Amino acid sequence: MQKPSSQEDSSTEDTVSTEPAPVMLECQALTRTYSEGPRELTVLDNLSLSVRAGERVAVVGSSGSGKTTLLNLMGGLDRPSSGNVVIGGESLAGLGEAALGRFRNRYIGFVYQFHHLLAEFTAVENAALPLIIRGQGKREAEKRALALLARVGMEDRADHKPGELSGGERQRVAIARALVTDPSLVLMDEPTGNLDQTTAGTILALMDELAKESACAFVIVTHDPDLAAHQDRVLKLDAGQLIAQS
Repeated sequence: MQKPSSQEDSSTEDTVSTEPAPVMLECQALTRTYSEGPRELTVLDNLSLSVRAGERVAVVGSSGSGKTTLLNLMGGLDRPSSGNVVIGGESLAGLGEAALGRFRNRYIGFVYQFHHLLAEFTAVENAALPLIIRGQGKREAEKRALALLARVGMEDRADHKPGELSGGERQRVAIARALVTDPSLVLMDEPTGNLDQTTAGTILALMDELAKESACAFVIVTHDPDLAAHQDRVLKLDAGQLIAQS
């Protein structure tokens, strides 16, 4: 998958482009049902969504409406009952588990509601882990991880393990880990829930910069109205469908 560039070709720098950005994420008629005893519970019902490169989309909705389920389907952490997810033109349905893991490592960053850091590793080791899994050398991977930790204000805590960090600090390490691979798509589940207002503002500025400079697309699940309002679009998940908010 070729990551789209946000830079104009030098031969056309005087021409204002009116071409829309390419679609980075497409959810095609997604349905997800679960068995609850004798009955089927439909969480997502024939849901469709397109997100373009560089676009930031917030998904809001009541607890239990299926927001995290939707993120898991987008990231290939779960499989839909029917429908498909396409990222950068690649259908996730056509990928086996091993290929899906490699694809996710290369193109998708995921910030979980609970950080899922490895307790025995330092902050920099946790942030570098996706690159090391990819096969990059430890020194180079940690250099890149340190740069991301600096951007989220964690450079002075790089050698601390998760048990020595506050909840907000652990969340910032998780955000650095999600961004360390320069992903094309970042999926965030309540990314600023444990952050103070100043730190949350730093994270928002970083997201803005990545969306503009590297055409990274973001889908953010949140209960924070200020965070939602900062995005390009706000969609409400209700009764298994996404509804645009004014």
